Amino acid sequence: MIRLAAPLWLALLAVGALSAVVWWLRRRWQRLPYPTVIVRSGRRSSATAATVLSGLLVAAAFVPLAVALARPQEVLSRRLERALGVDIAIALDISGSMAALDFRPSDRLGVAKEVISRFLDRRDNDRFALVVFARAAVTVCPLTLDHDVATRLLDQASIGMLPDGTAIGLGLGTAVNRLRDSEAPSKVVILVTDGANNAGQLDPLSAADLARSEGITVHTVLVGSGGEVPIPVVRRDPRSGREVRTVERHQVETNPELLAEIARRTGGNSFRARDAEALADVFARIDALEKTEFTSTKLVRYREKFEPWALAALGLILVAAVAEGALGRTPW
Repeated sequence: MIRLAAPLWLALLAVGALSAVVWWLRRRWQRLPYPTVIVRSGRRSSATAATVLSGLLVAAAFVPLAVALARPQEVLSRRLERALGVDIAIALDISGSMAALDFRPSDRLGVAKEVISRFLDRRDNDRFALVVFARAAVTVCPLTLDHDVATRLLDQASIGMLPDGTAIGLGLGTAVNRLRDSEAPSKVVILVTDGANNAGQLDPLSAADLARSEGITVHTVLVGSGGEVPIPVVRRDPRSGREVRTVERHQVETNPELLAEIARRTGGNSFRARDAEALADVFARIDALEKTEFTSTKLVRYREKFEPWALAALGLILVAAVAEGALGRTPW
C-alpha cells in the first residue's frame, strides 16, 4: 500500500502546466538574432523543434518533482485494533407454546431463532452462550467466539427437547451461571419467552437478584400476545396408529410485569414483540444498547519511495539543458 505524506505538493502540477504555456508563448514571440542566415541555412525548423522539445521537458519535470515532494511511502505495517467484546447468554424458551403460528413465515420459535442468528452475525467480537428452557433448563452452547458453532446449535434447538412447561427462573439462573466466571467488562443475558413462569424450583426474581449480584444485565423479550393462539398438535390415531397433525387454539398466559421487574432489577430493558418485524426491531435495539468497545494502538512503519521520482525530475531537466545548449543557447 502506498500513501503520500505531503500531498499538497501535487499543486506543483499546475505550475508545470503553466510553465509549458509560458514557454510556448515566449518562444513564439521571441525574435531570432540572425533570421536571414538561419532561414537560408535551413536551421530555423530544427532550432524551433529543439526549443519546443526542451521546453516541454522542463514542464514535464514538474510531474515527478511534485510526486517526489509529496513523499510517496510504502506502508510496512498497519494499525492494530483490539476489541473488548461483550459476553452474551441467550436464554431461549422452547416450551410448547413457542410453536404458536401467529408469527410468519413459521412459528414463534422459528422466527426467534432466525432473528437471534442474525443478531450473532452482527457481533463478531462478542462471545455467546445458549441456554434453552421449558420445564427444565440446559446449556446447549457454552461461551464461545465460534459463531458458526453457536448458530448450528441454535438451529438444532426444538420444541420437545425438554419436558413441557415454562421455568423462567431456572432458565435465567442457568444463563447467569454461564456468565459467572466471565471476566468481560460487560455481561448480558437476553431472556426470550412467550409465557408466564409455571415450573422450576428457582423463583425468577431470585434469579434476577443473582444476576445483579454478578454484575449481569438482563434484557427480557416477551414474544407474542397472550390469550388464545393457534398451536399445531400431533396426535396418534387410535385405529390406524398414524400421527395426525391438527391446529388447535390454546390459552397462553403471559406475565409482562414479571419480565419488566427482572429487567428493572438488573439495569436492563424489557421489550414486547407481537410479530416477526417487532422481534427483529427489538434485537436491533438491544444491539445498539450493548456496544463493543475498541482500543487501537497505532504501530505503523513506512519506507520512503521519493528517490526515483526526484531522479526522474533531475534527468528531464538535464536533458532539456543539453538540448538548449546544443543550439548555443542557455536553457532559460
